[in-house]
Amino acid sequence: MKATDISALRVPGTPTLSPDARAAVVSLAHPDLDADDYTAHLWLAPTDGVAPPRRLTHGWRDTEPTWSPDGRWVAFVRAERTDNGNGAPKTGKPQLWLMPVDGGEPRRLTDHPLGVTAPAWSPDSSRVAYTARVPEEGRYGTDTKVTPDAEPPRRITTMRYRLDGVGFTRDRPNHIWVVHTDGGEPVRVTGGDADHAAASWSPDGQWLTFVATRHDTAGDDLRVDVWVCRPDGTRLRALTDGGLSAGQPTFTPDGQAVCFTATPLGPDNRAAVCRNNGLWSVPMAGGAPTRLTDQERFTLANPGGMVEMTADGVLFTNEHRGAVQLLRVPFDGGEPEVLVDGERQVLGAAAAGATVVVSVGDPERPGELAVLDGGGLRVLTSFGDGFADQVGLRPMTGVTGTAPDGYPVPGWVVRPAGDGPHPVLLMIHGGPFTQYGWRVFDEAQVYAGAGYAVVMGNPRGSSGYGESHGRAVIGNVGEVSATDLLALLDAALAGDPSLDAGRVGVLGGSHGGFMTTWLAAHHGARFRAAISERAVNAIDSFTGSSDIGWFFADDLYGPDLGQQAAQSPLNHVDKIDIPMLIIHSEQDWRCPVEQAQRLFVALKHRGTPVEMLLFPGEGHELSRAGKPRHRVARFEAILDWWSRYL
Repeated sequence: MKATDISALRVPGTPTLSPDARAAVVSLAHPDLDADDYTAHLWLAPTDGVAPPRRLTHGWRDTEPTWSPDGRWVAFVRAERTDNGNGAPKTGKPQLWLMPVDGGEPRRLTDHPLGVTAPAWSPDSSRVAYTARVPEEGRYGTDTKVTPDAEPPRRITTMRYRLDGVGFTRDRPNHIWVVHTDGGEPVRVTGGDADHAAASWSPDGQWLTFVATRHDTAGDDLRVDVWVCRPDGTRLRALTDGGLSAGQPTFTPDGQAVCFTATPLGPDNRAAVCRNNGLWSVPMAGGAPTRLTDQERFTLANPGGMVEMTADGVLFTNEHRGAVQLLRVPFDGGEPEVLVDGERQVLGAAAAGATVVVSVGDPERPGELAVLDGGGLRVLTSFGDGFADQVGLRPMTGVTGTAPDGYPVPGWVVRPAGDGPHPVLLMIHGGPFTQYGWRVFDEAQVYAGAGYAVVMGNPRGSSGYGESHGRAVIGNVGEVSATDLLALLDAALAGDPSLDAGRVGVLGGSHGGFMTTWLAAHHGARFRAAISERAVNAIDSFTGSSDIGWFFADDLYGPDLGQQAAQSPLNHVDKIDIPMLIIHSEQDWRCPVEQAQRLFVALKHRGTPVEMLLFPGEGHELSRAGKPRHRVARFEAILDWWSRYL
C-alpha cells in the first residue's frame, strides 16, 4: 500500500434498516485527494441480496442516515460543498435533510450556523430530534461584522472549556432540538449553558431522553447524567445523580426504563481513565441505575461504539482481544449473546424485527454491509472488491510475547513482500486504553508496502482484554508498558530470519508518542531511530495545557508530582542519543504543540539528531482524520526518515 492509496479506502458507517427489514441504508465515506476533503454518500442494499446495492444520494458528504418508523423517509445529515468564487471550494456545516424512499429529491430541514448531528425519529414519523450547538451572540459568524480575531475575550471559570477538534465549548453549548417534517422552524427543547446530546424518543412519543451536564459542578468533573423531558422541554428531570459519565440513552421497548452506556467515576466524579465503558439501565419511574454488563469483561468499542434497542435485548459493540464483537445484552443483565465474533470488527449495527445488519471490517476489507444469517454473516455489498490486490495488502500474523513476570503480550506482525531480512518498526498505539486489532490499518500497510515489517500489539494498558489489563499501568506507565512492548518485539524477532534485529525503529502517536520517547531514553540501544508523534512528553505542562490534562494526568500517572516527574519522558532526555523525528499539529489541543517544542529544544541542546514536522490547521486526529493531502505528506516524511536511518 502506498500513501496515496488512502483514497481507495471505503468505510461504511452505522447502517439503518427499513421497518420491514427489506433494505438497509448506510453512508460510505472515503478521502478525496483532489478535493483534499472527505466525501460520503448513502447506499441502499436489499437485505435478501438478490438485487445489488445502489447509490442513493449524490451530495458531497451524506452521513448518519436513519429510516422513519413508517418506512416513507430517510433522514440524514448533509454537508454541502460550494465554490465561494475564489476557486477554493468550501464544505459547509452539516444540516438535517429528508429524503422520500419511493423517489424524489431530498430537502433540507435545518440551517444551524454550527451544524447538526444525531437525528432521531419520533415513533409517529412526524418529527425528528437532533443535536445542534448554539453559539453565543457575536461569536462564530453570528455577526458578519465581527471576525474571529475581533470577538470579545472569553472569561474562563471551569477546567472543561474546550475540546480538541471542536474548539471552545462553553460559548456554544450543545442543545436538543425537534423539527416537524411537514415544515416549520425547529424548536429548541433544552436551555441553559450545559451540554446536551444523544436524544432518543420513548415508544409512545411522549418523552425524550438524552444526556447532559446540568449539575452545579459541571465543567470541573466528568459527570454526565441521563435526563428525560417532554418533547416541548417541560417536565425535565434527571434519571441519574452523578457517579457516571453516561451516553447513548435509549428507551426499552416497554418504555419503563432507559438503557445507556456509562463509565463509573471516582468519588470526585473523575477517575475514569482505563475504565471499561459498560451498558446500564435505569427505571423511568426513578431508582438507582444498574450495570448490565460485567465491569471487568465488557467495554464499548472506542471510537464509534454504539448500542441499538431490539425486542429481545440491547445490541452492544464490545472490544475483545483485537476484535469488536456484536453482543445482545438481556434487559435484566446476565450473560450476553454473542451475535458477531471472530477476526473482524463491527463498525455499526441496526435491527428491525428479527433482522440484524452490520457494518463490519476485517484485515482484508475496510468495510462491508452484511446481514446476520443462521449464525454467520451474509455480505450484501462489494465496496472492497479488488482493494487487497489494488493496494498490495499484506496479512496480519498473530504473535504473543511473554513479559518477565510471565504475563502474555498479544500482538501482530505485518511483513512486507519478499524474503528479507526486513527492517522492523515497533509501532505503539495511543490511549493507552485503546486496542490494535483485526482491521485494515493504513499505517501498518503503508509501512509494510515500503518494505518495513511492522510489530504492533496490545500491552498492559490497552483495552479489550479486561479492565485489570488496562489498569495495570496506572502510576507506572512507562516501565510497565516498556516491559510488555519489548517482550512483544523479542517474540516477533525470535527465530524469524525475515526480520533484521539490527535495524529496528520505534514510533507511535499520543500515548504511543509518550512511549516512543520513553523507549528512546531507557532502551535506546534497541533502536536505530525513533518517531514521536503528538506525544505527551512533559506531564507537568500537559496537566494545564491539554483539554483533558486537568483530570487525565492525575488519573493515569498518579497525583504525586514527584511520581509524575519520574514518568515524564522529557526528564530523561539526557539519555536520548538516537535520531528522533517529532511530528505534531499546530492546533492539537489534546497534546498541545508545546509538548513537541520542549522535546525538540531539549534534544537540540543535547546535540541529538532531531527534526520537527509541524502541520498547520490540524488537531490531534491528523493521522486518522486530517486533510487527506496532509496525511499523505505525513506518510512521506515518515518513510523518508526511515530510509535515512534504517
